[in-house]
Amino acid sequence: MRATRSLPAALSLLLAVPGPLWAQGGGEEGGGGLFDINAGLGVWTLLVFFGLLLILSKYAWGPILNAVEEREKGIKAALDEAAERNAEAAGLLEQHREQLQDARRQANELIAEGRAAGDTVRKEVEEKARAEAQAIVERARVEIERERDAALEVLRKEAVDLALAAASRLMQENLDQAKDRELVERYLDELRDSGGAQA
Repeated sequence: MRATRSLPAALSLLLAVPGPLWAQGGGEEGGGGLFDINAGLGVWTLLVFFGLLLILSKYAWGPILNAVEEREKGIKAALDEAAERNAEAAGLLEQHREQLQDARRQANELIAEGRAAGDTVRKEVEEKARAEAQAIVERARVEIERERDAALEVLRKEAVDLALAAASRLMQENLDQAKDRELVERYLDELRDSGGAQA
């Protein structure tokens, strides 16, 4: 394509140059001057030049221009590919930024959930500890009351035994222990009931 444009330009240049050269050489006889033009040599030179120009345009310039065009296409393709990869890298970078923000948001949510779970566990542990402490206090109160009742029962029995022992000494005789015990226990129950009512 470029060879066909340059061929007419070269031909017109060669045709324009010999005109002044012919004009300079026509006035002197004997030849041999610097600017003498030999018409036969000029024609052969032109024929060889145009033949060479034709051969070069057919065999050399075409492949050279094709190689240059191929190189130009390759460079353009490489630039297009680089632009495409640059756009792809920009997209990947944006995607990476979004993923990083999402990961940070998820990490903050997990931290918040962990704190909430920790507070919940702490409250549950505190409630459980309070309930266990209350249960221990309640068991201790029940145990204390049971022990007090047992101690009172023991004291009551000992008091009955002491009263019976004292009464039998006073009477100097051995009383019927079952009746006496019942009598004394009834008396002590009356005393306890009357004392509880006054308190």
